[in-house]
Amino acid sequence: MIKKYNFGTVFPTEAVVLDLDLCSDPMPYFSKKGEHLDLTYILERETIVYGLGESNRGINKRGYLYESFCSDTSTHTPDIFSMYGAHNFLLIHGRDTFGVFIDCPEKVCFDIGYSDYETLRITSDAVDYTIYVIDGTNLKSIVKSFRTLIGESYIPPKWALGYQQSRWGYSKESDFYEIADQYEKLDIPIESIYMDIDYMEAYKDFTVNHTNFPNFKNMVSNLRSRGIRLVPIIDAGVKIEKGYSVYEEGVKKGYFCESESGKPFVAAVWPGRVHFPDFINPDARAWFGEKYRILTDCGIDGFWNDMNEPAIFYSEEGLEETFAYLDSIRDTNIGIKESFGMREAIDNLSNNPKDYERFYHKFNGDRIVHRKLHNLYGYMMTRAASEGLSTIQQEKRFLLFSRASYIGMHRYGGIWTGDNSSWWEHLLLNIKMMPSLNMCGFLYSGADLGGFGCDTTYDLMIRWLQFGLFTPLMRNHSAISTREQELYQFPSTIYFSKLLKYRYRLLPYLYSEFVKAAKRQEMLFLPIAFEYESDSLTKSIEDQLLVGECLMTAPVYTQNAGGRYVYLPESMLMVKYNSQFERTCKILEKGHHYIELGLEEFVFFIRKNKFLFLAPEANNTDSLDCSQFEIIGYSNQTDFLSYEYYDDDGLSTKIDLSNLIKISLKKQTSGWALTDSTVPIKITKIEIFEASF
Repeated sequence: MIKKYNFGTVFPTEAVVLDLDLCSDPMPYFSKKGEHLDLTYILERETIVYGLGESNRGINKRGYLYESFCSDTSTHTPDIFSMYGAHNFLLIHGRDTFGVFIDCPEKVCFDIGYSDYETLRITSDAVDYTIYVIDGTNLKSIVKSFRTLIGESYIPPKWALGYQQSRWGYSKESDFYEIADQYEKLDIPIESIYMDIDYMEAYKDFTVNHTNFPNFKNMVSNLRSRGIRLVPIIDAGVKIEKGYSVYEEGVKKGYFCESESGKPFVAAVWPGRVHFPDFINPDARAWFGEKYRILTDCGIDGFWNDMNEPAIFYSEEGLEETFAYLDSIRDTNIGIKESFGMREAIDNLSNNPKDYERFYHKFNGDRIVHRKLHNLYGYMMTRAASEGLSTIQQEKRFLLFSRASYIGMHRYGGIWTGDNSSWWEHLLLNIKMMPSLNMCGFLYSGADLGGFGCDTTYDLMIRWLQFGLFTPLMRNHSAISTREQELYQFPSTIYFSKLLKYRYRLLPYLYSEFVKAAKRQEMLFLPIAFEYESDSLTKSIEDQLLVGECLMTAPVYTQNAGGRYVYLPESMLMVKYNSQFERTCKILEKGHHYIELGLEEFVFFIRKNKFLFLAPEANNTDSLDCSQFEIIGYSNQTDFLSYEYYDDDGLSTKIDLSNLIKISLKKQTSGWALTDSTVPIKITKIEIFEASF
């Protein structure tokens, strides 16, 4: 059951898709005071609080303070309160088990036992918002109800689950051919190469630097013939430059955000001074979305939207204030106070909250200050792109994901978790963030493998890839001036080749589970406590995740670790691969186990009475054969196993789960075999491990 409560004059965020009646009953669970958002709920000592999507710390959010405010925060240390996304959904599990969604595009603060360990307090300056309270029989049912409320998740093309290579700094044609040549020479699979800001002419959206890319369309075609797609970046800021058509059209049609004076607001990002498209305005969205055609006409079929919190390097007003302060102390005896003041003045130029009070959006004839709609900006930019691309080619799925987001954007694209660092702590954060994102509808997601900032290491890259085998977005991305981390830059490329070939063996299972999760309003990644609620030990386990119906992953995320402890809430089949990719399988009983794992070894688990199907090796989705499989499974006191397999052409927008293929296995005297010989796939090998306990 979902109860809806409106307060004030609610802005139509379109985060939800169900049209619910307002509830006249008192709001359950929470006490509320004042007209501003201010809710309090008393927590028991053992209460667990899940949710908040892309946010810091653990799966259980208890004990810290979180700010839902899309922020260009590049250093994700444990003390930060906000990140790039604003996902205001909580799932409380204790004496009461319920979900709550705060549909409010302003900043919202979640004090989850930070000020008082036994108090959850949700506050905001907002007076206009909607609260949804969701009851259910268990954790999964509440998430399913919430996901039904907010609508189906974006489903990317199948190729978007392949391995992707990116780096800020690829600036000319030869860079891209060099990457393609090296991966091909060393037989390392690759699906796409990303084009960061350096492909543009002077960092202008929807342009190409024709000096460095004189044959851009041919380059796109040539690489595509080799099974590699190019994926360019699009930034939120439009450069102010006479003669630049996007800028001139936007000014003429009034499609940019305005300052108090009514003129287009001026800020700065990569190109220097820019205007921000007013993505709240449907006409501006349609205009901006159509611009993607400039690149799709060159053969591009994937994009990533960036800098769309929006990030601000400085505003005109902020710059004037900073220079005024520096001038005021120029001729003084600069001591500690002035020295720190200078540093603070410079630091506050970037993403200063005061700047979000300085520009406005137009909606239905009204002007609304940006602060009140801040968390919608990245969402609406990606919506603009999605709707534009669907107009450009209606029956085709495009790859599309974003840095900033709000619940509702999950229907239009995926997200990556932003500018992380090459830290072991960020590998663990990646693991813990995946189920939280899934709760909020973001299924197509992943982190920058190996880390974006700082210098990665060989062992960190291996361990991150071993987890990345299971994340839908599998992209290696790094920053300019950091250590080059294309996989051919490391000494043991043979292992990387084998590891990525295994990703393609897993891909049919991952794609099947992804599409089913999206269409059925379920999660792809689950905390094990969601499946084994009656087992109290699972509640505190955050470094083991269920991946779809059949698998559990337990990655190594600690430097120099020779293995790890694993808790099994039921007996499972351990599947372990060594450095030569030789496989060993062993049934482990319920309980605690220590698994020895060398650097080039990884493990996952097949759940009881489930099986995994593996495709033949491939180097990209063009060469992936989804018509024949090897099966590995685990049977415990049953002679019958089944799985519903989904597949399609990977490109069409027509996705129909009525086309599921039921793979049923039955134990016979001669071994396990398909029960239906008309199943339109070929099973080359069946290996079912059996136990009687």
